Amino acid sequence: MAAEQRRELLGLFEEPDQAADAFTRLREAGFGDTDLEVISSTPYPEGAFGEAHIKHRLFTFPFAGAICGLVIGTAWVVGAQISEPLVTGGKPIVAVPAIIQILYEGTLLAAVIFTVIGILFESRLPDGVGLYDKRISDGYIGVSVLATDPKMLAARQSLEQAGAVDIIAKDGSIMSSPQESTAS
Repeated sequence: MAAEQRRELLGLFEEPDQAADAFTRLREAGFGDTDLEVISSTPYPEGAFGEAHIKHRLFTFPFAGAICGLVIGTAWVVGAQISEPLVTGGKPIVAVPAIIQILYEGTLLAAVIFTVIGILFESRLPDGVGLYDKRISDGYIGVSVLATDPKMLAARQSLEQAGAVDIIAKDGSIMSSPQESTAS
């Protein structure tokens, strides 16, 4: 059986409670956590709309970078001292107090670089641009839902019942006007 094509709808809401209600209604209509997403210019706490907790491994990248930086820094300093030894008059060729700052800088630099790489990796960039409306920048909250053609009507009805100000598809606004809703 071929996978059905999924299309995106974006419901715009003025209040956070309306967006949370839309999430609840969409879940009741059979949409999973991977089908729903909140888009907002305001940083709401994680789970404020009932969305699932997203697991990430961002915290491992700085640690991996620090270990790599320490190993590379040590190999670099020790390798340089061993490959071109200086006459030290009986002192150790590799003196730990002298290389501490180099190891610190290498560790920190690699941790920062790996953190930036981790942010790009965990952000899943680029994943393509979905639907967006300029009103989200003005404080509206967008609820994006991916739906197959048979579930598209259920998604639209759930967004309308939750109080969406507008519903946007790829072709533009599909929100029914007040005359259409009273006629049906």
